[in-house]
Amino acid sequence: MMHTTDRTVLSVPGPAPTNPLGRLMNLWRFSQDSISFTRQLFQTYGSIVSLQYGGGTNLYSSLPECPGTIFVYGPEAVKQVTSQHDVYYKHPLSGRLYRRKDEFDRTEPLKHFVVGLFGVNENQHRQHRQLMMPAFHRQQIEGYRDDIVAITQSALDELQASKDYDMAQVMRQLTLRIATKAFFGEDIGATESNLGQLLQSALSMIGTPQMMFLPYDIPGLAYHRFLNQIAHLDDKMREVIAHKRSAGSQERDVLSMLIQARDEEQGMSLSEDELLGHAGVIFAAGHETSSNALTWTLFLLSQHPQVAADLVDELQGVLQGEAPTIEQLPQLPLLEWVIKESMRILSPVPWNGRVTSQETELAGHTLPAGTEVFVSIYQTHQIPELYPQPEVFNPHRWQTINPSIYEYNPFSAGPRVCIGAGFAMLEIKIILAMLLQRYRLEFIPKVRIDPTGVIVLSPSRGLPMRCHQQDHQFAQGVGGVWGRVREMVRLPES
Repeated sequence: MMHTTDRTVLSVPGPAPTNPLGRLMNLWRFSQDSISFTRQLFQTYGSIVSLQYGGGTNLYSSLPECPGTIFVYGPEAVKQVTSQHDVYYKHPLSGRLYRRKDEFDRTEPLKHFVVGLFGVNENQHRQHRQLMMPAFHRQQIEGYRDDIVAITQSALDELQASKDYDMAQVMRQLTLRIATKAFFGEDIGATESNLGQLLQSALSMIGTPQMMFLPYDIPGLAYHRFLNQIAHLDDKMREVIAHKRSAGSQERDVLSMLIQARDEEQGMSLSEDELLGHAGVIFAAGHETSSNALTWTLFLLSQHPQVAADLVDELQGVLQGEAPTIEQLPQLPLLEWVIKESMRILSPVPWNGRVTSQETELAGHTLPAGTEVFVSIYQTHQIPELYPQPEVFNPHRWQTINPSIYEYNPFSAGPRVCIGAGFAMLEIKIILAMLLQRYRLEFIPKVRIDPTGVIVLSPSRGLPMRCHQQDHQFAQGVGGVWGRVREMVRLPES
């Protein structure tokens, strides 16, 4: 049970407040560019730092009182935060919006919207995760292979040679289709009024300045549109659940399996509201993270022609132009190294957010109950002692290194290690294997490449690329990159 104490000054070092506008400016800077802003803080103050010295900030916690926000990185911090399940709690992805769930009828859906496993802790988390595990068993995940291949083939057939695409959007739509099929049992194709589109639209609004500073249910404001979206989503989700229940569905999509899940010892099953919360969280985590991992991998390959050439040689040599079978994936080591290196250097999930349930010690500092703790997965992946020349994209480093789960942490660790990690890796490998054998994607320097985001890291203006039939001309499109991505990866000069 979360308990808080009287207001305690947060003693972790950080920029000193000068006036209320200074605090708001720090909040704004973090929301706009969390990586660059905290990199500067870490360089100035060390591996643990406050958003503001003395506290008084609130980015994520849904508690009514928040002593402040701290950022930390490094394997020891990762281990402590991810292992101490009873001290470092998760809160719903909706963050501060969750507080509004009891305000009036239209905020009712906030009680479960993207709550799921992020909204339960300790024993309740263990019970819910146990119920969900069969849907993510290895054999179950591998059963999605044919669906992933079919949807990927359909998406690749829509691409045309010599045409420019925003590959961030292409990957987002592709993973949206796969997630909707795997989680809800339907391939949505290009339709707009489906569950996946509704979820994505609502999720994209969370954390925007309009939602943060103008949370009023007034027509014309973002918060009003958001409440409309989640109400519509709620109605559609309840219809799907009712249909699956009435049909006595034995389908193998994730939602059907969650509906069927029972704790044999306690006779426990998930309530409808719990099903709604879990479905939203699983979908959001499984779709957005894979989409951005794929986007960044395609970008990095476009700027490293020798790696791209070696990878395509490996894929074509083993697969002969076909989609990989489950049995063939272990025969593609460079494919795995490329994905792991991409997720190291441009982490799709840059932060692991928690809230302390009680007073605790972290990196030599006392944290009051209710303190927001953001562990930097990105910064941990940049430690030179773990990864020499960390700014260099070098997939071959994975031939000789074997970091612990606390040193390499794209899927978190401990009791809350990502339940869908196996699905994500299968999906990413299949998509890349099929795409790269068929097409060469040439970077087109139309926009700045600025990685941005807190929940997920994505290019703020998309990723423009020209599609070619695979012609092995990997040197084309190398260079010309501008934007903040150059602070994160060593790239060829323009």
